[in-house]
Amino acid sequence: MSDKYFVHEDALVETDTIGTGTRVWRNAHIMPGAVVGENCNIGENCFIEGHVVIGSGVTIKNNVAIWDNITIGDDVFVGPAAVFTNDLRPRAHIKKTFCDLEATVIKQGATIGANATVVCGITIHEHAFVGAGSVVVRDVPPYGVVYGNPAQLRGFMCECTRELPATDGRSQCECGLAYVITGQNITPAS
Repeated sequence: MSDKYFVHEDALVETDTIGTGTRVWRNAHIMPGAVVGENCNIGENCFIEGHVVIGSGVTIKNNVAIWDNITIGDDVFVGPAAVFTNDLRPRAHIKKTFCDLEATVIKQGATIGANATVVCGITIHEHAFVGAGSVVVRDVPPYGVVYGNPAQLRGFMCECTRELPATDGRSQCECGLAYVITGQNITPAS
């Protein structure tokens, strides 16, 4: 236990790398070698394996397991009971090391809704939004909104969470941020 971060008395933290201001709640287990940034909130009953990197400002709600070879960027929100995988072809009798497992990357500012399943080997890009209960089997573009089974691109969302029009060209959000949309690609306007 450190005076720089909070660990509930019923949590087990085995890593030496937890950032200042992070809170780890009841029955969470963080394995040796995991990296957790500053000002994170790790909910009750979460499990984080040792070859995981979690950025700063991340919220991981209750009942989420983050497996080896998953990288989560800054300011990501992971909803309750979201599911991650790291092996496309698991078999109980075939033992694999973390080097044999697929990598998954969740980039800065992304949101993953409650009970969503993220199949390994993909990237969920900056400020993307995955709807609750979705099954994500392919990359999600920056600012993309996906939902369904399998999750499909349904539109785009501003960093402030307002929906953006799906038409090509320049789009300005009510909050003042502007974007350029071209097909299924979106970039912040300068």
